Amino acid sequence: VAPTINTSGITNPFWTEQELLDILILGAKDLWRPIVDLHQGHFTTNDETNVSLAASTATITGVPADCFRVQMIEPRDLSSAAVARSLYFKPKQYHSQAFQAARAQRSVGTTGQITIYYDILNAGSPVAAPSIIVAPMINSALLLRLVYVHTLPTLLETDNNPIPGESDNALVSWAVAWARAKEREDRSPDPAWFATYSTDKQSLLQALTPRQAQEEEVVEGMFDGGTESWGW
Repeated sequence: VAPTINTSGITNPFWTEQELLDILILGAKDLWRPIVDLHQGHFTTNDETNVSLAASTATITGVPADCFRVQMIEPRDLSSAAVARSLYFKPKQYHSQAFQAARAQRSVGTTGQITIYYDILNAGSPVAAPSIIVAPMINSALLLRLVYVHTLPTLLETDNNPIPGESDNALVSWAVAWARAKEREDRSPDPAWFATYSTDKQSLLQALTPRQAQEEEVVEGMFDGGTESWGW
């Protein structure tokens, strides 16, 4: 039973369900960032529907709003009958000399082995969809496949925990640490529970990598698998 007289000096000393849910969502976002940096594809979308490049245009259209980090761009149709199947999209800094030289070219065709440089500009999700700039431009429209790291969707009370690796205990520790901030004069999270969260977080990150534990029977050489010409 709640006390009838507030002797602690705390305003609204009890958490509502919405406040606790908001804390858990912030914990999920805090775990999302280091998991993304593991580069193990835990939050990846393969978009074969929305993305395209119009003719004589330097900006890819249809980039999803939840796109945070681009992993790959390629023609959507890679069948033997596709004219643009050998088109290769290569990441390159927009201010580089190679990108500048590509911007100065006329629009190119999509037949043959052609390299298209691209760079990602602006903030990206969750602020807004990033801008993907390409050069040189192509002279015919092309449907694209975009593989990217997505941000977390809007989470509701009925949703499952979106963080993989049995992360419930870490989120509980995060929630208790921040919930107990109302009991502290400095309104900071409880240090003991926050330390528990930090330990669970590190254990979680260690368990999530590597995702592929099968050993290769043959080790590739340093120069194996190269596709670019030396120009000799």
